[in-house]
Amino acid sequence: MNQQSICEHLSALTEIRTAQEHVCEECIKTGSMWVHLRTCQTCGKTHCCDSSPNKHATKHFHRSGHPVVASAEPGEQWLWCFVDEQIVGY
Repeated sequence: MNQQSICEHLSALTEIRTAQEHVCEECIKTGSMWVHLRTCQTCGKTHCCDSSPNKHATKHFHRSGHPVVASAEPGEQWLWCFVDEQIVGY
C-alpha cells in the first residue's frame, strides 16, 4: 500500500484479514441473500455489501465503529474505509 496518499485507518493496517467463511452470518440468520461480501479488518467478521438488500457491512460499521473492510470476493484485493470514503488496492 502506498502510505503517502491513504488515510490513517488504511495506513494503520499491518495485515489483511480474510473471510473465514464466504457467507454473511447476519443474512444466514434471517434467511436473506447477499450480493458481495466484505470482511471487517478490526474484528474479522464478514458481512454483505451495500448492493445487498440488508447492507450488513455498513450496519456493522455504524454499530461498531470499525472503519475498514476488505473485499471477500475471489480475485478482488481492495480495502474500503467507511470514515474517509477511500478505497485502495493491495
